[in-house]
Amino acid sequence: MQTLGEFLISTQQKHPKSTGEFSRLIHALRLAAKVVSHEVNKAGIVDILGDAGATNIQGEAQQKLDVFAHDLFIKALTNRNIVCGIASEEAEDFIQVNSPSERGNNYVVLIDPLDGSSNIDVNVSVGTVFSIYKRITPLDYDVSIEDFLQPGTNQVAAGYILYGTSTMLVYSTGDGVNGFTLNPAIGTFYLSHPNIKLPSDGHIYSLNEANFLTFPDAIKQYLLDRKKQDSQYTTRYIGSMVSDIHRNMFKGGIFLYPSNAKSPNGKLRLMYECNPIAFLIEQAGGLAISMNKRILEISPKTLHQRTPFFCGNKEMVEILLEYLT
Repeated sequence: MQTLGEFLISTQQKHPKSTGEFSRLIHALRLAAKVVSHEVNKAGIVDILGDAGATNIQGEAQQKLDVFAHDLFIKALTNRNIVCGIASEEAEDFIQVNSPSERGNNYVVLIDPLDGSSNIDVNVSVGTVFSIYKRITPLDYDVSIEDFLQPGTNQVAAGYILYGTSTMLVYSTGDGVNGFTLNPAIGTFYLSHPNIKLPSDGHIYSLNEANFLTFPDAIKQYLLDRKKQDSQYTTRYIGSMVSDIHRNMFKGGIFLYPSNAKSPNGKLRLMYECNPIAFLIEQAGGLAISMNKRILEISPKTLHQRTPFFCGNKEMVEILLEYLT
């Protein structure tokens, strides 16, 4: 089986002008993922469960593993001289990497270090979501907010790492989606799921239906009609977005997180969650929208901007679009 390192070398050979900078970036994410996977698998044995006693910029209670994963990914990316800036869901502002050598690097990374971390306490799968862009400010200058506030169409690569019954790294550079599974015995990721494609049809819908009464009317009507018209329609909702998306990528389905009374602008973050997942979904043959607009075409205004989010099988999302337009 081909390792992640071998895969990166083979793809790098297709780009004669490649400097190896992107490959080093993926290697840094891979290293941090292995350490987080190791810590997640010790939950219940060591003191890494529960609240950290603080809140993040969104006002959400931080879990101990949130803080651990954030610190680990930041160190992995800054200590290897491969990025010029990082933005994390757990930090209020972007992190500027100030050394002269790193100011000349090409890439910025946006990351949700641990999505669904509250589920750790009950031994449910969680994940990391990342997005990579090329800076737009000149080299040898400090990065600015403009380097991060780019539409999702500008992503160079995006992916997620799922910490479940096995640890998987799934990513795309705009040429299909590939999944790599960690062999924990030797610490190596192997290409286990090449060229991932969403099934041609799907019958799973994933959402927190407890908020149904405060959903927009169009979403309510869509759900009511689909239950009447499709006898195979079924709910599967984990509450860790990476887990829900991963299941739908292989089983076929639609993920819905509309606005509701608690989150009138939507709950999911455009830059850290929606853009990278939308990039993967489209590369796997699906669609991703925010109400009636393509997610990847939204021009972001702030780092922590929220938006309604719907993605999955092309046909399922197109049916939803008929209700939203």
